[in-house]
Amino acid sequence: MSTLLEYAFKEAQKLPDDLQDELAQQLLNDIENELQWQATLANNEIDIGGFEAMAKAALAADEAGETEDGGFGEA
Repeated sequence: MSTLLEYAFKEAQKLPDDLQDELAQQLLNDIENELQWQATLANNEIDIGGFEAMAKAALAADEAGETEDGGFGEA
């Protein structure tokens, strides 16, 4: 286990049980999503042409100054 993850778990132990359960569920969901994403990327039968086209379009939009700083879902 990494030092950072160990520290996060120690800090989480200070929270009430309901918040610990919420964090645990979020972490488990993130792990499952990551495993699914890794499996998708490892699948040689998937046509990544669509992903490549989206990535090129996003890079072109950024280079043209058509993007804004922010994360997903931020207005």
